[in-house]
Amino acid sequence: MIATADSAEKTIISYNPATGEEVGRVRISSAEDVQKAVTLSRAASREWRQTSFAARRDLMMRAREVILAEVDEIAHLILRESGKPFGEAIAMEIAPVLDLMQYFARNTEKLLKPAKIGIGLYALMGRSSKIIYQPLGVVGIIPAWNYPFSIPLGEAVMALMAGNTVVIKPSELTPLVGVKIRDIFEKAGFPQNAVQVVTGDGSTGAALVEAAPDKIMFTGSVATGKKIAAAAAKNLTSVVLELGGKDPMIVFADANLELAARAAVWGAFCNSGQSCSSVERLYVQESVAAELTRKIVEKTKRLKQGFGDREDVSVGAMSSERQIKIVEDHVEDFRASGAKIEIGGRRNPEFEGLFYEPTVITNANNDMRAMQEETFGPTLPIATFSTEEEAIRLANDSEFGLTASVWTRDRAKGERVARQIEAGSVCINEVLYTHGIGQTPWGGFKNSGLGRTHGREGLMELVQPQHIHINKLALLPDAWWMPYSATAVETFRGFATKFASGSLLKTTTLMPQLLKRIRELLKR
Repeated sequence: MIATADSAEKTIISYNPATGEEVGRVRISSAEDVQKAVTLSRAASREWRQTSFAARRDLMMRAREVILAEVDEIAHLILRESGKPFGEAIAMEIAPVLDLMQYFARNTEKLLKPAKIGIGLYALMGRSSKIIYQPLGVVGIIPAWNYPFSIPLGEAVMALMAGNTVVIKPSELTPLVGVKIRDIFEKAGFPQNAVQVVTGDGSTGAALVEAAPDKIMFTGSVATGKKIAAAAAKNLTSVVLELGGKDPMIVFADANLELAARAAVWGAFCNSGQSCSSVERLYVQESVAAELTRKIVEKTKRLKQGFGDREDVSVGAMSSERQIKIVEDHVEDFRASGAKIEIGGRRNPEFEGLFYEPTVITNANNDMRAMQEETFGPTLPIATFSTEEEAIRLANDSEFGLTASVWTRDRAKGERVARQIEAGSVCINEVLYTHGIGQTPWGGFKNSGLGRTHGREGLMELVQPQHIHINKLALLPDAWWMPYSATAVETFRGFATKFASGSLLKTTTLMPQLLKRIRELLKR
């Protein structure tokens, strides 16, 4: 919520979505503030890019130690701003990013090692080529509110290890977590302005894009992502966009149904369903649909919902009134379209505030609006299929393509189906959590986004390749240099017909003509 303080300085008030209590306040950074931050970041990047990988590694490992020393404090801040359970704040935000930090601290130098390029027959002429990877400069990070710690921190870690500086604009719903990230890097001893945080609302995010950093990393809605891409294009700023999903889970009759049911419950209801990779569509083979549904409903009944600071709570509050209204709208659409609410389907009457009950829905189908639009809440709609081909068609019937999962005891079938699903990540007998594996790439197909974060592919988004070409035998002029002549043209024909064939044998027949051309150049 945005308010105007007595001083007339605009501020954001952060509220605990579970209790409605104020967590804290931050000022809304102006466009001038943001431009200054980017300017300072660019100046800092000139020195930071010169630091060794070893120096970056040591600082990053110090930052890990800062987090480890404050795990409970950070987790409680995350739950107060986001509403998620304390355990999830540790398991799904802090632990994964700690793993990512140590991985990139120790491996970025190797991942960005200069790469030799095979240049074919040119190598016989004393030439060599290689690619080196240069930092971009300033990386602007605009994360979503659903994982306010792990998303921006993970992206900042990779950017810093690649030699860039960063400016983070945290969500207006979780600004204090963003400030905490800045404090972590400061305590670890990172150089001044290497990591900056500009708090604010949508106008602050727009100002960051307009300030023309060298890269924008955005996580959020499709609509906002398109606006950012359009604004970034004015300055030719490259972007990575992670824009959400409507992720399918396919369960075949030969799957371990007990395991699949447990995975479905976690995949749909963790973080109150507010994950881009949440299970938002479950397709189960007809012959086992009743059994799987029964197991899922039974396990859902056992979930405890409540305030996130209690360690036995599995489902916390949702993030905002706006988000819970989307869930209510989608559940009503399911009802009106003939689907059945097996459990849940309402705000939890035990609590005031933003608690929506974990909801299992059956008799769903892809013609229902709520099976096409991203819900981002604790709902699990279940539809059925009969054949493998139908399951693939239903899974791909979406504008999104972030993640998906396939459940079967037949590994060959699982991989065969996975290869046909239009999604950036497909798990076989796993669900949702690969964002927590920093070594693997994260990103989607279709309207789920553009580019990648995490893994080597994500690291490559944060550098620009530079080609270095060397002539080791710089003694004679090149045959293709000026001035041209009839001998030159005859030599060029030889290049086209013999050298360009890639055949060493054919190229050797060109040698007399090549020597003739070189002698001609030496005489001129």
